[in-house]
Amino acid sequence: MILSTIHSRDDLLRLTAAQDAQLCREIRSFLVSHVAQTGGHLASNLGIVETTLAIHKVFDTSRDRLVFDVGHQCYVHKMLTGRLEQFDTLRKLGGIAGFPKPCESVHDAFIAGHASNAVSVALGMARARTLENKDYNVIALLGDGALTGGLAYEGLNNAGCSREPMIVILNDNGMSITPNVGAIARYLSRARLRSRYIDLKLRYRNITAKIPGGHAIYNFTHRLKAKLRRSLIGTTIFENLGFTYLGPIDGHNTGDIVAALKTAVRLREPVLVHLITQKGKGYAPAERAPQDFHGVGRFDPETGFVSASGDGSFSGEFGRALEQCAKEDARVCAITAAMQQGTGLSGFARMFPERFFDVGIAEGHAVSMAAGLAKQGLVPVVAVYSTFLQRAYDMLLHDIALLHLHVVFAVDRAGLVGDDGETHHGVFDPGFLTQIPGMRVYAPANFAELRQMLREAILTCKGPVAVRYPRGGEGTYTACASSPFIENGSDCTVVTYGTTINEVLAAAEHCRADGIRPELVKLPMLAPLDLETVAASVQKTGRLVIVEECAEQACIAQRLIAGITERGLRFTCSHRTLGKRFVAHGSVSELRAMAGLDADGIYKLIMEVVHHEA
Repeated sequence: MILSTIHSRDDLLRLTAAQDAQLCREIRSFLVSHVAQTGGHLASNLGIVETTLAIHKVFDTSRDRLVFDVGHQCYVHKMLTGRLEQFDTLRKLGGIAGFPKPCESVHDAFIAGHASNAVSVALGMARARTLENKDYNVIALLGDGALTGGLAYEGLNNAGCSREPMIVILNDNGMSITPNVGAIARYLSRARLRSRYIDLKLRYRNITAKIPGGHAIYNFTHRLKAKLRRSLIGTTIFENLGFTYLGPIDGHNTGDIVAALKTAVRLREPVLVHLITQKGKGYAPAERAPQDFHGVGRFDPETGFVSASGDGSFSGEFGRALEQCAKEDARVCAITAAMQQGTGLSGFARMFPERFFDVGIAEGHAVSMAAGLAKQGLVPVVAVYSTFLQRAYDMLLHDIALLHLHVVFAVDRAGLVGDDGETHHGVFDPGFLTQIPGMRVYAPANFAELRQMLREAILTCKGPVAVRYPRGGEGTYTACASSPFIENGSDCTVVTYGTTINEVLAAAEHCRADGIRPELVKLPMLAPLDLETVAASVQKTGRLVIVEECAEQACIAQRLIAGITERGLRFTCSHRTLGKRFVAHGSVSELRAMAGLDADGIYKLIMEVVHHEA
């Protein structure tokens, strides 16, 4: 077995072409067997095996800077940079992450959990190299739809005109942005990869640089050559942006990729290498349905059958509830940013194709487009993960809130999401959503409340509305309460919202066993905040505990404590959040326990407040 003998880049460089092919087969087999046990992003990694191998044959990523976009296609890179034996810990607490992390390895140049930023980051690194007069290569590896995001074009536009030597590798596994692939294009692509052609071009460039007016001569002849080529086969968007274009190239031919990357290095200018790959390659179930194996839970590697949780999900309930609203009101539209399946909108897309819009990885555009729809009288519902809504904060303020437009935001993956870690936890939206003037923010605790609140948000509310809910299913609390009071008590007021109520209920049961009767208040809305209800309870109990699955900054507890204090009440209080830090990857239950937001941690917090001596 070749894979087990790879301990350094030198081991890769000693391999023959036949051994490269064998190694790629072993890597795919390893990926399938291990991701089947841990879950993770499979299809994208299966499609980039040869590309990653070629990158490591040409570049030393301990020095050269490889920036991923999107970062979930980094598994093979991690396998080839000393982390193969740690793959049993992939995405587990204390184990290796599912995304690049510089703190994990010197080979990981940058963290990458969101899309479309790699070219911008790589350009910054290239400019730093030039300013510091250092010598290393900078590579941005784009894939999985990164070019559907506008930020990618901002980076390409600036990088092309910068003339900084850098390489952009486009892993094209079925995107619409594909240049001319006719016979002449293929011929000229092969010609540009030949060493004699590159040698001649570089010698000509060096000679003209040494003679008076040589720079102008080189630019003139370069433009003339480019004009002739464009007249024959047209041009690509990348060449118009200032890149030398190499491709299209078979992204599953390691030798061809290596040749292209070596050519790109020698050119010492912005170069885009276009690779054609197949997502899910080498594993039949992933080839047939790459979308199902994009981010996958545990599955049977022999059949590809994915184990179902069996208890439903908030995303699925949202999709069904939205379909019902759309049946009743023809103005209702749905918008997603490349997350149709993840946000539960596949059924809506089939049922109302003319009212469904997938805009690609372009959250800012999604929100601004929703503003246009709302301004003309429709009711757009933007289904987006909490972590990705952060990318559209400016549009929330300027395009939605300023005009008080009725746009509904279905904020999926609110709170801890578990295995994807820091870049994906939805822990900041309680802070930034509740700061927006006129924004209503619902926090359902179960499926019944989600259906009721979504219906109210769409069919009754005016202005901007957000309904935030977690990943996965509901807990033991399934009532659809009309009152914020869940349980009456006398010893301490305990306030929470969303599915955290399940942990609070378990903690309260433990308290009652010790003779302490907490009063439980579940907030159905985070904005406007029901301060009066909480203040009335605190006036009775004299003690307040607030628990939230969100970041400390701008948490709801701060507003509650400040508001009650302003009323002149004297009370003992404490609150608990996820703290002033980014939360690592691990299971949700493990992360809650670490933060003291599980039932045991909440019980201890309540007892501390109850027994506190003022």
